[in-house]
Amino acid sequence: MKSIKNNAAIMLATNDYDLILANIRQATGPITFNQKDAAELEAELKKAKVVPIENLPGDVVRLDSKVTVRDDESTKMLDLTVVIPSKADLKKKMISVLSPIGTALLGYRKGQQISWRVPSGNKMFTIMEVSNPSA
Repeated sequence: MKSIKNNAAIMLATNDYDLILANIRQATGPITFNQKDAAELEAELKKAKVVPIENLPGDVVRLDSKVTVRDDESTKMLDLTVVIPSKADLKKKMISVLSPIGTALLGYRKGQQISWRVPSGNKMFTIMEVSNPSA
């Protein structure tokens, strides 16, 4: 799902890591949860560098991050907020961390490039801005 130029492991805050794992374990049904996406996210979580939130750099995408990404092909900008599944609301551009784009963004930093799987194939995006709530 992800294609990152430097292949670095993702970085997560301890509390986000625990909350995401709990959401993966509690999710059921095809609407709430895609087994393949969840398996990919779990694989990423196993490789993640998990740190206390106060040690997490401010430009790392985490739960409740407001993120601006650029479609590298069209240069169109997209603003999103990464949230737990129960808070997801596409009309408000609040995307579940268990969705393909949520999984693709999680743990990466401003300036990094990701690959997001869309119906027509993979699209490359660059993380342009990351705004996080106070720790």
